[in-house]
Amino acid sequence: MNNRLRKITIVGGGTAGWMTALILETEFSHTSSPKDRPRICLIESPNIATVGVGEATVPEMPRRLRLAGISERDFFRETNASFKLGVKFCNWNTDAQGNRIDYVNPFAYGQMLEGVDAAEYFLRFGNGDMDFTQSITPHDDLARHCKGARPLGEPEFQQRFGYAYHLDAVKFAGMLAKFCTKRGVEHIRDEVQSVELDEEGNVGHLMLERAGRHDVEMVVDCTGFRGLIINQALGEPFLDYSAYLPNDRAMALQIEHPDPDRIESLTRSTALGAGWTWRVPLYNRVGTGYVYSSAHRTDDQAAAEYLDWLGDSGKGATPRIIPMRIGRMRNGWVKNCVAIGLSGGFIEPLESTAIHMIDYSVRWLAENLPTRAIEPSLRTRYNREMDRLYNEVLDFICLHYRLNNRTDDPYWIDARTEMKIPDRLAENLELWQHRLPVERDIESATLFSHRVYQAVLLGKQVYDTGFGAGIRDRIRPLKKPIWFQFCKNAKADLAQILKAMPDHKTLLRDIRGELDRPAFGMALAAKPTVAMPGAAMAPVVVQNMPNFAEIQSGKKDLQLF
Repeated sequence: MNNRLRKITIVGGGTAGWMTALILETEFSHTSSPKDRPRICLIESPNIATVGVGEATVPEMPRRLRLAGISERDFFRETNASFKLGVKFCNWNTDAQGNRIDYVNPFAYGQMLEGVDAAEYFLRFGNGDMDFTQSITPHDDLARHCKGARPLGEPEFQQRFGYAYHLDAVKFAGMLAKFCTKRGVEHIRDEVQSVELDEEGNVGHLMLERAGRHDVEMVVDCTGFRGLIINQALGEPFLDYSAYLPNDRAMALQIEHPDPDRIESLTRSTALGAGWTWRVPLYNRVGTGYVYSSAHRTDDQAAAEYLDWLGDSGKGATPRIIPMRIGRMRNGWVKNCVAIGLSGGFIEPLESTAIHMIDYSVRWLAENLPTRAIEPSLRTRYNREMDRLYNEVLDFICLHYRLNNRTDDPYWIDARTEMKIPDRLAENLELWQHRLPVERDIESATLFSHRVYQAVLLGKQVYDTGFGAGIRDRIRPLKKPIWFQFCKNAKADLAQILKAMPDHKTLLRDIRGELDRPAFGMALAAKPTVAMPGAAMAPVVVQNMPNFAEIQSGKKDLQLF
């Protein structure tokens, strides 16, 4: 008897619900014939608005759109998207002289020079007035000059440098809804009145306000913080992360671009008195908000602080307050229900991980798709992998707070001294006082590899402000000329890149079809793609990658085009 799943029901729309539908439909269409694949049905309440705050993504998103067959031009048009080359952290730390510092965590993290991480060379020798990110990748400088992520006229999804997107989350969900329904996903606009369990404790059916009984074989809970099925109906316990992360509130606003012709190609995270603000520049506006701790600021105090920081951009505005439940379900897959998105868990949006976690969760579900018997071994393995993913993200987010060195507000002192950190991170921080992170230190690296940790440690300048005293004396002997030649080549190539790359606004207009492509753009696109130093670690493999060991030894010249 054929016991394959015949239907998967998704409850909840928004980014989580429609991303789930998109990824499942894509996976099924690539791997199975129409008669063998489950039917996908999405039930969306007509009365519940999407949270729609998270507007920044990570570098997996271009690949996801490409695999699904979504046109990048359509995506940019419909979601008012822009490019994201990384995250700029402002005022989280101070340098050895007490001055607040900025650094970029870019989407290109490392470079090997004769088998040694460039981070080790930088820690040993420095690079004048250039920080670590500027030394190994053009991402910071491209963003400083409001440059785009690729030359004009290049094909869709072409990545000379690793990039992600900023997007309008509400419009993105709407675009996915149109795309998925055209591909056969059933869309039911109705209210779930009750969840009925069968004799084994599985979700047997849903009672809908208008359509009545809806039978369930397997259900995906995308109902946000409510956790309508996983939490309320199935009673799965919630693991509270408030002991690790201080922030439990957010407020959000949409503001106009200060200069519509200059659009930064990165996300900004600026530390304030009791948390941090985000700034996400879209094509048509800026999404911004304040993530803060209610133990350190009332809503009114936080709003006053936030609006003061916004200045003229925030005059007369009333921020929308969003309570955040920080933590996760003990198990994301219980019985025949899988919780994805906010219903499964949420770790604050500091590194834009929410959509990545949706993507990873759904792909892992597709790899462990059960029959109607809902095999326990598949469920167990899924939950184990999701546990690893949440631990990975929790560790990395906690790192930012533990290694802050601000003393101007009790919030920052508490974040450094009172908040718990996971044992895994505590062990690594003890280790990293004596050497830089290496690959084997990180148990799970779906997004945050050891090189990302290197970028944050060096960006925060922790080795200059008391963390890891004497570490430079323990670095292995390195050849200074190798590093100096690398930096010289990088600086020369950076000048070429900045000259060749279009400004971000012009590139966006070109992709959207609002700009006639100039002849030089088409000629540029036809030439071979070569990476800048650092781009070897970009999420997408770059063609014609030079051998940097040969470049540094003088056996090969590094040319951008």
